[in-house]
Amino acid sequence: MSAVEKIGKTVEEAVSLALTELGVDEKRVEIEILETPSKGLFGLIGNKPAKVRVTLKKVDAVAVAKDFLQNIFTAMQLDVMIEKMTGEEGIIFNLRGRDLGILIGKHGQTLDALQYLTNLAANRDVEDERVKIVVDVEDYRKRREETLYRLAERLADKVKRRGERVVLEPMSRHERKIIHMALQDDKRIATYSEGEEPYRKVVIALKR
Repeated sequence: MSAVEKIGKTVEEAVSLALTELGVDEKRVEIEILETPSKGLFGLIGNKPAKVRVTLKKVDAVAVAKDFLQNIFTAMQLDVMIEKMTGEEGIIFNLRGRDLGILIGKHGQTLDALQYLTNLAANRDVEDERVKIVVDVEDYRKRREETLYRLAERLADKVKRRGERVVLEPMSRHERKIIHMALQDDKRIATYSEGEEPYRKVVIALKR
């Protein structure tokens, strides 16, 4: 729903009803007054209510995402610079500042949650093509990917030496994908995932 028409005793009342139905505040809409209220004969007969059309403004999803993040950082009293870039995965917000480890969490779990919420906020009122926002902290995701590639290769060598499968600790879907990709060209190694979210794990084993 991108526009609604409402009537009320006053223009303000009609607008308030429209905003409530759309679930947004006045900054997010354009208001068109279709009919102004008027009193009838002796103020009793033929009273005419106000009628308005309230239309959602076209949303800049990237700007919404940036505002969402900035509000979180302000609430956390963090001084963060948001560096915007464009990559293969979509729009990247690389966060820079001091003491931002709190935004990463263990193995990026907090960062993943922050990214998920940012995408929800950005795309909440988008009617056309949704945007994909990647949230990173000082290139953490790239460093983590490199770490996982090295880990995968090291564990694959261990599996080949010992002949026993290795089960990694639970990882997010994105990190499991990195492990699979790191070893996909190894003719002696097979990888697969087992378990239920959020405890799903990658298994590295010899091909049979």
